[in-house]
Amino acid sequence: MNKIEHALMHGLFVHLHHNIDKVIDFKGFQELNREVDRVWKGALAIGPEANDDAAVFQIPGLDGYVVGKMESHCSPCVPRPYDAAATGAGGAMRDVVAMGGRPVFLLDFIGTRPLEQEVIVGPCGFKGRCDCGRCRVMTSRDRLNIMIKGVRDMCAKMDVYVVGGGFSTSFSDIVPAVVVAVIGKLTTEKPLTKPAKNAGDKIIMIGVTGNDGNDTLYRAGLVEEMRPALALFDEEKVAMDAALAAFETGRINACSDLGAAGIGAAVCESARYGSLGARIDLSRVPVSVPDITPQEILICETQARYVMQVSPESVDEVVSAIQSKTPHVAVIGEITNEDKEVFEYDGKPIAEIPNAPSEEILEILRREA
Repeated sequence: MNKIEHALMHGLFVHLHHNIDKVIDFKGFQELNREVDRVWKGALAIGPEANDDAAVFQIPGLDGYVVGKMESHCSPCVPRPYDAAATGAGGAMRDVVAMGGRPVFLLDFIGTRPLEQEVIVGPCGFKGRCDCGRCRVMTSRDRLNIMIKGVRDMCAKMDVYVVGGGFSTSFSDIVPAVVVAVIGKLTTEKPLTKPAKNAGDKIIMIGVTGNDGNDTLYRAGLVEEMRPALALFDEEKVAMDAALAAFETGRINACSDLGAAGIGAAVCESARYGSLGARIDLSRVPVSVPDITPQEILICETQARYVMQVSPESVDEVVSAIQSKTPHVAVIGEITNEDKEVFEYDGKPIAEIPNAPSEEILEILRREA
């Protein structure tokens, strides 16, 4: 287990974000939702126990399905309130798109300290004092307006409209609350669920990868400076339009957006949930910065990206549809019958992630959680 494998497996098998089903007891929700068909038959297509990118449901009496996702970006708002609020909104929108939906409306909740209290915005914000000389001291009110602007600007770019939400100034913690819920309309015939469907399917990537959003690498000690993900407004709109164009072909078998732990998490989760494997050539991934390392390509959380799975005979049709909206598309690998995900760069192994790590490895990861 090398360092990058350790970092990715920690995220996949220990960190809450990728193991919410192991932390939250979904049985209570399942018991409640068994009543859905009795009251509104067929209304719930994808519920919380599916652990997919977003929920898919039907409003009784209305045609079509709705896609909904709630997401928080609280801690990143301490060093970068504008980008963090914008990427929180953009990330929830991508989750809606990844299910085959088009985001339409957003609700937000923002909680912060009393408006006149001072807060530190920047790398030292969590410490409560600035040692680097690059932080800014401002009122909670000023930070609040920066976060609101981040959400607003992302919505404006994506043609998504803020229809409600909540607000509180009773928080005492350094970290503010920034939570968004995005509602959209399903555009595909059925939801594009995350699990891989067929060995041999090709994996197509939309978007360009940078070395921002490297906190997984930073926590693993593989980089010296943490670079939070940057908000990419124009790129988010282009990537969404490209994904929607791909959906119109009717050829997409599975889809995921690239959020936490980037390509590594998206591919591993899809293959593992589908009881399949994957092989990825990281040298095929379009990149936006020179001298980016294979490890950064694998795990960085650059925004405005999706991966889709299609049968080999459909690749040209889907790539052509994507290219009608953006040149940033590449076939980066395929789904396999192996019980693991293999990531290479120019033929050299970078990481190999088993779908079921040994108990010895899991114990190591748990001890370091």
